[in-house]
Amino acid sequence: MAVAVLVFLVSLSLAVSLALPDPARARDLAGVVQALVTALAIVVGGLFAGYKLQLFRDFQPHLTISHEISHRLVGDSYVHIAVTANLRNSSKVKLELRQSFFRLQQIAPITDMETEELYAQVFVNKSERHLQWPTLDEATLQWLPGALIIEPGELHPETCEFIVSSEVKSVIIYTYFYNPSGPESGLDTGWLRTTIYDIVVRK
Repeated sequence: MAVAVLVFLVSLSLAVSLALPDPARARDLAGVVQALVTALAIVVGGLFAGYKLQLFRDFQPHLTISHEISHRLVGDSYVHIAVTANLRNSSKVKLELRQSFFRLQQIAPITDMETEELYAQVFVNKSERHLQWPTLDEATLQWLPGALIIEPGELHPETCEFIVSSEVKSVIIYTYFYNPSGPESGLDTGWLRTTIYDIVVRK
């Protein structure tokens, strides 16, 4: 449509220029029309670029993760922890997942010496953003192509189970789902959810 408008304006300017008896007036009119055409082209180009940029953003996959966590005493010395990651496709395109991991780390109980060592590691390694709590367990989940596809607006639960000592009182839970449409490796970008969970065991 923009091209048609440009062609129309150019044709109109030429026709009017030929019809006018005064060559100077015709040149002035042609200059005005040319300026209008240039301005119109800039506006149309800007609108098109903005549209394409927004369209690109709208059709990028995005995942929103929430956690549901429960626990129960198993025997006399262990606790079963169930972590459900509720995966909502909050984008406008379908999302295929191929790999994720769940990690369970211990926050309490922990000695004062161990706590001081954790903080010391952060101060020494300035690029480190998180405390490296002791890892209790972790699991990697993988799916074959086409096995896990979440449609736009759809909610899909993924559950992972852990067994820990009943002495553990507080944990931090990480779930990470890789974005298969990210960089070439497919493992560099994705969606993370972190939850701190206190374990209260009633015997």
